[in-house]
Amino acid sequence: MRITGLNLDIVWKNKDKNFRLIEDQLKSQEADIFLLPEMFSTGFCMDADEVSDRHEESLEFLKKMAKEKNAAFCGSAPVEMGGHFYNRMYFVQPDSESFFYDKRHLFSFSGEDQVYSPGHKRVIVNYKGFRILLQVCYDLRFPVFARNNDDYDAVLYIANWPEKRVGAWEHLLKARAIENLSFVFGLNRIGTDGNNLFYQESSHCFFADGTEISQKNGNIISAELNIDELKDFRQHFQFLNDRDKFTIDL
Repeated sequence: MRITGLNLDIVWKNKDKNFRLIEDQLKSQEADIFLLPEMFSTGFCMDADEVSDRHEESLEFLKKMAKEKNAAFCGSAPVEMGGHFYNRMYFVQPDSESFFYDKRHLFSFSGEDQVYSPGHKRVIVNYKGFRILLQVCYDLRFPVFARNNDDYDAVLYIANWPEKRVGAWEHLLKARAIENLSFVFGLNRIGTDGNNLFYQESSHCFFADGTEISQKNGNIISAELNIDELKDFRQHFQFLNDRDKFTIDL
């Protein structure tokens, strides 16, 4: 399975421009899954009342792209539902069937927890023979929530993770791959946001042993995920059998 991520320089609070940028930059790309950054349509913005989708604008865009490219599309957007705001990660299949995960760990350092509501469930999507765990940015710092209970094969992390803390991002992505014997694809944005935070190119895909398996070409990062290689690795190194077993308190 081929996953392609777009290191997008997100235009602050401008959905239409971001939609056009994504269409243009992915025009010649082919993949089974296309990955977009956290809050790809607006940037990581705390002005939720101003920028949040009320009519599933970002979801409809993902459905359109999934149909046109005959591939799954995944990314998050701020949404308003029932008077609450969520940082919602969508996974949309080519037939328009969609799944969503609401970010569980809200970034209190920026006040995200004062604006958005947390999700209350872990979400694993089955797609083309892979079981895929959906995670957003700050979730990466919390390994218990991402613990592999032998129920997933790959983790997708999408982020707006600034350059000043990028070392943690890169180290933790590799750690999650190693400790969970899984593929880990972490996609970050690039450029400068409306809060003057800078984001350097720092997207990666790691195999279960911590080996980088991605290829980069400009703003595009791609990786081939082979489920048979993963099964062979897990069969040889059966570390998941010795994992701590407990229930996550949501």
